[in-house]
Amino acid sequence: MKNEKGLNVFEKYLTVWVLLCIGIGILLGRTAPGVAFKLDSLSIYQVSIPIAICLFFMMYPIMVKIDFTEVISAAKTPKPVAMTLFINWAIKPFTMYLIASLFLGYFFKDLLPGTEITKTGQEVELWRSYISGTILLGIAPCTAMVLMWSYLAKGNDGLTLVMVAINSITMLFLYAPLGGFLLGVNAMPIPWKTILLSVMIYVGLPLIAGYFSRKFIIKRKGLDWFNEKFLHVLTPVSITALLVTLILLFSFKGEIIISNPLTILWIAIPLFIQTVFIFSIGYFLLSRILKLSYHDAAPASMIGASNHFEVAIATSATLFGLSSGAALATVVGVLIEVPVMLMLVSLCKKTCYLFKECNLGLPQCKKMRRLHGDERAI
Repeated sequence: MKNEKGLNVFEKYLTVWVLLCIGIGILLGRTAPGVAFKLDSLSIYQVSIPIAICLFFMMYPIMVKIDFTEVISAAKTPKPVAMTLFINWAIKPFTMYLIASLFLGYFFKDLLPGTEITKTGQEVELWRSYISGTILLGIAPCTAMVLMWSYLAKGNDGLTLVMVAINSITMLFLYAPLGGFLLGVNAMPIPWKTILLSVMIYVGLPLIAGYFSRKFIIKRKGLDWFNEKFLHVLTPVSITALLVTLILLFSFKGEIIISNPLTILWIAIPLFIQTVFIFSIGYFLLSRILKLSYHDAAPASMIGASNHFEVAIATSATLFGLSSGAALATVVGVLIEVPVMLMLVSLCKKTCYLFKECNLGLPQCKKMRRLHGDERAI
């Protein structure tokens, strides 16, 4: 697929890098177990200072790409924006909880033995902690990689930017209350001050820094320099910060993974089902009901299917610690994100004939339309 050249080496092989971090983290945990614990102990109100710095650099490159003036144009295309907001905040968090609870709390419960001590000193079962991690993933709609998924699927890039901006702002107000509610339903301790602080640090602070630094740089250097020079240098920073965080995380979880190598698989199954289910609701159902064009339907559906795993990892590490089952579950989300979303991108392009407005010009699209008795020019 020739458009895959749009993915840089970090993004294209993200799953490979994550697997390498698992190995490095496990090795670090066995050879120098005190390193990550020492770093995590440097904290203010349960927020690790070294991790906060690392996670800021994970989030800032994402936020600085957003042109918030484009939000005004959302009024011109209200249907796809309304659809993605409805999926992200009215459907996705609750289906994630139900699906994860069904698999991790019922089907796989006996395969996920053990307990852990939370930061608040309470003992909880590991399967419940894993569900909490999936909840944090389910309430974090993607605001970064979805730009690439839209590009590869030949979606409406302008609309995608608008939805990214709106979802980033919406997370400031809905992430904490939704997360607190669902974690409470899951019977996990809820340190409200910590969850509100984590949202402000990992979403609010990078959002504000990105907004003002973007304005300053463009004013001083121009938009072309910003896009071609600044972002080119900055792009690997986010994923590099993510990988460093993962090394620390797996330095804690190494023994559990070695003892229970199938744990990642058990967590991945409900995450995979949730991703495909949410995408299907948006792409095959709501987009058809709303009569969206293919170029609007593809990104609007994928922004709900994919997750803002940076925020989920940051929040789980802050709330429950790097060594928690919740943090491990959010990392499994990273493991499956790239291959599953590339699969859905391919599915979009193979089924674009289902939508009236499509100008991809792909041979399979023309062929399928002829098979369905539709001879419209593409």
